[in-house]
Amino acid sequence: MTDAFSLSGHLIEGGHSLTQRVYYEDTDFSGLVYHARYLHFLERGRTDYLRCLGCAQRELINADEEGLVFVVHRMELDFKSPARMDDVLTIETITEKAGGAKMVLRQTIQCADRRLIEAKVVIAVVNKFGRPRRLPETIAEKFQKSSGL
Repeated sequence: MTDAFSLSGHLIEGGHSLTQRVYYEDTDFSGLVYHARYLHFLERGRTDYLRCLGCAQRELINADEEGLVFVVHRMELDFKSPARMDDVLTIETITEKAGGAKMVLRQTIQCADRRLIEAKVVIAVVNKFGRPRRLPETIAEKFQKSSGL
């Protein structure tokens, strides 16, 4: 039996889409989502994108003697509009580049037709010792194939 709803979201043309609800813990005293909580939503989008591509992070770190880890190198955020408790958010992650020792992802957070956040995220690919390493071709191909690169 397959569910129409997946906790990990689903692949879309160009990338991935994840639906999340805003809970009380995500808001500040004003009832709006606290600005730092958007980083959590964006991280969940990236993590579940990997999961939907069949890349389990636990396995990647132990895949070979070097290991493979993704770390955020740079992030640019544009806050467009606030979210509120009980809003249902859509986090979309689109691959702009995947290869070499980095990936570039574009992410958005929307509530219905309202764009809340636009982000550009540069991901460094490193080994388990923190040194740069090339993204294995098999993983780069998964990102490229999902994004049509």
